[in-house]
Amino acid sequence: MKKNFPESELIINADGSCFHLHLKPEQLADKVVLVGDPARVDTVAAHFDSKECEVSSREFHTITGMYKGKRITVQSHGIGCDNIDIVANELDTLANIDYNTREEKAEHRTLTMVRIGTCGGLQPNTPTGCFVASVKSIGFDGLLNYYADRNKVCDLKLEEAFKQHMNWNPIKGAPYVSVADAELIDRIAKDDMVRGYTISCGGFYGPQGRVLRANIEDPKQNEKIESFEYDGLKICNFEMESSALAGMASLLGHRAMTCCMVIANRYAQKMNTEYKNSIDTLIEKVLDRI
Repeated sequence: MKKNFPESELIINADGSCFHLHLKPEQLADKVVLVGDPARVDTVAAHFDSKECEVSSREFHTITGMYKGKRITVQSHGIGCDNIDIVANELDTLANIDYNTREEKAEHRTLTMVRIGTCGGLQPNTPTGCFVASVKSIGFDGLLNYYADRNKVCDLKLEEAFKQHMNWNPIKGAPYVSVADAELIDRIAKDDMVRGYTISCGGFYGPQGRVLRANIEDPKQNEKIESFEYDGLKICNFEMESSALAGMASLLGHRAMTCCMVIANRYAQKMNTEYKNSIDTLIEKVLDRI
């Protein structure tokens, strides 16, 4: 029996588009490049050979076009894992739910999603300007904990090892570890990106160990994070979306990964505020390899 989705759950706008993104099913390509900044959509799409549609709604800006024979959608998601929950779910509805009948399609359509972002490096081998591919992501945000099958798509052993190493305070909620698509990691990262674990934070300041006027719960947090190692890999970087993307993609049957350019190195206490001029190199790599 096909599952039917009521109006309160699958919200479709009057023009036949999904609620937040304002995209219609026919406007979505199988290959999706995700970026945080709505303005970066234009930066990515500037490489396209042609553009077929452009849609903007709030922080969600979308352009679909052709790049070297590949149909690609570039989609902005704003900041934070909560926005990834919106974007991943709505992209999946466009691919796998019939908007006319409100029923799940008989044949699953798999999307390939690569997020291009910026991050803070945490190791000596992640200086400003380098590219990091997130093999597994530790989510501080708790998003996946709201989904029934989170244990089926998470690395539970890594979760426990991390909590023990950190002496994790349960008041902060349970961290989860999502896993990026292995083939996609190999194809996008190749041999010119650092591979490691990523921490996706539910904020830019306290959750990332920054102390301004408000003190943080664990003053030793970043020292512990930097020293953690599991299966030969270390935690390379902080960012704010990769855990939700990899986790939601796994739950929904899609392929996803995140690659970021390091714009700050917390270990060396260095920051590059002019990164927008150099991230184009990462964009070109992803477009060529996706």
